[in-house]
Amino acid sequence: MKALCSVANEVSNGLNWVVKRIRAPRFLSVINLAFSSSVYEEDDDSGVGEYLSLNNSLRDGGSRATGQPGHSHNSFPSACSHRQSNYRVPFSRDQRAVDNEMSTIEYILTKQGWDFGLLNGFGVELNEANVIKALNVIFDESGSAAHSLRFFGWLHHKIGLEPTIKVFCTMIFIVVCGNMNHRVVDLLDDFIQDHPEEDGQEHLLLRALEEIPAGRKVKAIVYSMLVKCYVDRDMTTAAVTVVWQMERLGIFPSKGVCNLLIRSLLRSIQEDLVWDLLDLLWSQGMLDASLINPLVSFYCSKDGFHCGWKLLMDMQKFGVKPDVVGYTIVIQSLCKASRLKGATSVVFKMIQTGVHPDLVLLGTLINGYCTVDRPKEALCIAHYFMVSPTIYMYHSFISLFCKFGDMAEASNIFLEMSESGLHPDCFIYSTIINGCCKVGDTKKALQWLGRMWKCGVKPSVTTFTILIQHCCQSGAMTMAEHVFCYMTDEGLVADIVVYNILMNGYGKRGDLHKVFQLLGMMRPAGVSPDTVTYNILIHSLISRGFVRKAKDIFDELIHRGFSPDVITFSDLINGFSDRGDFQEAFDLWYTMSKYDTSPDVVTCSALLSGYCRACRMDEASAMFDRMLNACLIPDLILYNTMIRGFCRIGNITHACGLIRMMIEKNLMPNEVTYRALVLGYEKKMVDNASGAALFKLQCILAEYGLLYWG
Repeated sequence: MKALCSVANEVSNGLNWVVKRIRAPRFLSVINLAFSSSVYEEDDDSGVGEYLSLNNSLRDGGSRATGQPGHSHNSFPSACSHRQSNYRVPFSRDQRAVDNEMSTIEYILTKQGWDFGLLNGFGVELNEANVIKALNVIFDESGSAAHSLRFFGWLHHKIGLEPTIKVFCTMIFIVVCGNMNHRVVDLLDDFIQDHPEEDGQEHLLLRALEEIPAGRKVKAIVYSMLVKCYVDRDMTTAAVTVVWQMERLGIFPSKGVCNLLIRSLLRSIQEDLVWDLLDLLWSQGMLDASLINPLVSFYCSKDGFHCGWKLLMDMQKFGVKPDVVGYTIVIQSLCKASRLKGATSVVFKMIQTGVHPDLVLLGTLINGYCTVDRPKEALCIAHYFMVSPTIYMYHSFISLFCKFGDMAEASNIFLEMSESGLHPDCFIYSTIINGCCKVGDTKKALQWLGRMWKCGVKPSVTTFTILIQHCCQSGAMTMAEHVFCYMTDEGLVADIVVYNILMNGYGKRGDLHKVFQLLGMMRPAGVSPDTVTYNILIHSLISRGFVRKAKDIFDELIHRGFSPDVITFSDLINGFSDRGDFQEAFDLWYTMSKYDTSPDVVTCSALLSGYCRACRMDEASAMFDRMLNACLIPDLILYNTMIRGFCRIGNITHACGLIRMMIEKNLMPNEVTYRALVLGYEKKMVDNASGAALFKLQCILAEYGLLYWG
């Protein structure tokens, strides 16, 4: 078996994958991993997080016997006495049930010589042997592990008696024999919490468990649950120690627990221990694909798909047939690597081996095609394997066709979904409406909105936001206002996004009255402006020339505790630069660092444009060099701004130097560049400035083996 480990060092040509299954493993039940079934006792409705409540004579007898909890002269030495334990026991809110249960316990123990009427003690020494005997007698006589557990909790919480490890283990086995395995998990978990791995208590616990006389099946259940508790707390060393102890006793953990342990070991990169565990399971005939799949996943994520794929194929050499989970791991990895052809071929190869794909596998493959924007192939896969797509799959298809502007195909998918009995929700309708808006088909978008109402699906704020944004972008502000009013009439509350979209639309038209009217509507509606809102106000004011008013809005933004961003600063710097107020522009420039904001290309362009308009090219050149030193990459607009600035003062040489620089940055001169050169030659009083500019551009481009388009 361990020969499989060699695949970790083998790299073959083929598939490349990364793995992690998106649903819980099908071979493992997440409930009751350590045992196949659990029969609940009549107190199963009891909460395990509350302590035992005693009644009348027993509660009084307990206090008389001990004086104060934890200091009884009847206490016996505890291997755990250095730490106060806190074991969870059943608790019933039905006091009558508790009374009946305690009466039964008293009756049973009275027959064994216990006397609960004594003022000091019970007539029986509370040593380890007597407590163990009492627990067993209560279980044997009552036939209920719940009674023994109740007595165990009473001794611990009311009498103050710390149980020895042997008493604790006896209680564990009684609870398992009484089919109360859920209580065992609580008790073991409490023990592990109270006695960490570094204390060495797991060795004492294992020795005590081994000494308890019990059948192999019962011991296998107890040890399996102990392994699970250690794994749940990431104590893998202790868990492995328990497994080796089980091997010595000739018992083995359940497959579910082994799977959890394997995954835990792989998370801590202990693959050698995993191989040792797989060797053990193989020798006992317990090995199957579900136990190897985590290792396949590990190798795929660690070394690429080669080792994982080799391991999956080599399973058959050891009598283990790969299952659909393993193939799903492969396919998911290939899809993540966008190797969809390979993923599809794996599906057909799997079918040839007699393993049939399930919905998870096919959904993974379909999602892989959707992820790389290939919805038609995804649909072909679904139709070929006769998969009934879920509403989420249909939404993925519709979303992709809308993204590509193929609204006809999106409508066909919508129709197919409706005919299959699935009812489109608001999200799907909104996606189609958004697709119509993207292709500029406002009429169709409104028709879908009407169809949505007709089918009883109420539009959301998002649906109306899509329509309002489309109207604003197309300049149809009257339509946008109608949609906004319709939305509010339907009882929907517009959010900050809706208000910002409308304000931006009116701001672009220069309708400042409407912009501030919307701002006034926000506060009564319970909507607070954000940084985007203030940026829209500032930009709208600057566009109309109200730079000082925009600066006042900037001051209000800061006063209200908002942090201005690079857009805020860029707009204001551009406004002051256009007016030639460079001192104010530079003050804002240096203020940016105070708000952890750095200038970008747009900010630099705003300042450079002002310098160029003012023909202050020395300062513009210094700013341009400073921008390059800051690793900001100028765009074509910025180059043309600088070229035009130099041409306005007749400096053709510097302008041509910038043209060469932009060509070296793979930015080609355009009509704006040519017009700037024409202006430069006109400033130099050159006859036929247009011809001279064209000739100069052709010469510069020829230096790089290029031809000017003009």
